Amino acid sequence: MSMPLELFSLETVQDLAHRFGYVTVFLGILLENAGIPLPGETITVVGGFLAGSGELNLSGVLACAIGGAILGDSFGYWLGRWGGWPLLHRMGQWFRFSEVQLISVRDRFSRNAPQAVFLGRFIAILRIFAGPLAGIAGMPYRRFLFYNAMGAVLWGSTTVCLAYFLGQVVPLEQIMGWLAQLGLFALGAVALVVVGQVWLHRRQDPSL
Repeated sequence: MSMPLELFSLETVQDLAHRFGYVTVFLGILLENAGIPLPGETITVVGGFLAGSGELNLSGVLACAIGGAILGDSFGYWLGRWGGWPLLHRMGQWFRFSEVQLISVRDRFSRNAPQAVFLGRFIAILRIFAGPLAGIAGMPYRRFLFYNAMGAVLWGSTTVCLAYFLGQVVPLEQIMGWLAQLGLFALGAVALVVVGQVWLHRRQDPSL
């Protein structure tokens, strides 16, 4: 079931942030990192922008963004750890992926889990799925929590502070446009790396 695009518009996020302040930032980031496709980056930028205008406190926005990211990703991790593999297996059947192929994807993610959890913060799709996939791959929770927290601190601090300082001289819509372009570039770079790895892997083992 798809939700109306208006629900995720910049104007709606601004309205929620004006009305509920830090709660919007904390819950929005927590739910996105738990696996619900909410506009977490937009929520974070709006929080930083409102801090720059004096409506919110910078340290409060930082705490909500970082705390929500850590807790949300941890929740997603345990969902993946407790019940993610059966769900992934059923979804794989829908898209005609064999169990051998799914195991290969899981093992490949497991080998690169720390990088995926840490760097995935900066890419919307990975930010949603990194936690559940880490749980499915059986990444030890203490290790996951370390990279999860480090990525959350870097991502939250960078995004909020950029919005805080740029928002004092640049319109919010312009900041969102720049971030959208940067996000597309990052997603494209990751896609190229993944496609390259799959191609090399298939050349080495044509049976896959």
